[in-house]
Amino acid sequence: QVQLLESGGGVVQAGNFMRLSCVVSGLTFSRHTMAWFRQTPGKEREFVATVDRSADITNYADSVKGRFTISRDSVKSTAYLQMTNMKPEDTAIYWCGARPSRAVVDVALYDYWGQGTQVTVSS
Repeated sequence: QVQLLESGGGVVQAGNFMRLSCVVSGLTFSRHTMAWFRQTPGKEREFVATVDRSADITNYADSVKGRFTISRDSVKSTAYLQMTNMKPEDTAIYWCGARPSRAVVDVALYDYWGQGTQVTVSS
């Protein structure tokens, strides 16, 4: 049974930081690209960041580049999204995704998803 479990969301003041976690079970973590997406009401789920299977290559949406950092821990089978200098426009439900191939930014190409965690950034 594959499970991706996001945690770490909540309310944070603009300019502060927050770290999200995605604990993965039921699959071979090291063989999967990990990614974060986010979604706000009325919008489609959008790409935030990816990290490849070796943890050597990362990719970020322009809106978060320089502020967010994606990482992974092979021992803990966990992906992280560290968010700094947060802005109100970062408010969204954040989703962790996994894919057993190279990193892509298309939400439709991810095989496994968590349930999402709400992040709210106040002004």
